[in-house]
Amino acid sequence: MPSRLFSTVLLVLSAALALGSAASAYVRPPEIPEGHADTSGQFLVAHPKMPANIFAHSVIYVVSHNADGAMGLIVNRLAGAGPLGKLLEAFGLASKAQREIKLYLGGPVGIGQGFVLHSDDYAGASTRALKKGLSLSTGLDVLEAIARGRGPRQVHMLFGYAGWSPGQLDGEIARGDWLLAPADTSLIFSEEPDKVWEEALKHAGLPL
Repeated sequence: MPSRLFSTVLLVLSAALALGSAASAYVRPPEIPEGHADTSGQFLVAHPKMPANIFAHSVIYVVSHNADGAMGLIVNRLAGAGPLGKLLEAFGLASKAQREIKLYLGGPVGIGQGFVLHSDDYAGASTRALKKGLSLSTGLDVLEAIARGRGPRQVHMLFGYAGWSPGQLDGEIARGDWLLAPADTSLIFSEEPDKVWEEALKHAGLPL
């Protein structure tokens, strides 16, 4: 049986994705101005001295970073787990899938928005290609594909995201709140999210 939290998340996500609210978050970013540090496709690794909050010990995959601000997904904040079939049923999709699926908190913004960060072996109507063999889908198309057994090989399901206003993330990096590290897909899809921050921290400061 899924946990109460898992069931609550399913209800929130089913309503959000059914309305297509997440799709509007993705617009082609403008040209990066000279002198602006584009961290998209990289990891933000929380500094060990970051105060206790939702971002402490977090690892964030940066989806976009441009003159209008930045958006990313926390990849190591597990919220709950339950049967994949239950998740698909919440979206009105019939499936006999019994394997466990994990749901992650992608950030404190837009909690009602669902995201599927996945391997690039799938592309649907709501899919956006990212870097290093990753893609991001935000609609029911990816869940329908998963229900039919035609979805991506690797899947990381999240709700909510992390967002920064123009220049905000640049300031936080300059202040030392975040360390940059090369994005590692093995950590994104790790079965041990409690170890992801320590592993990412080992690679912080390496050439990007």
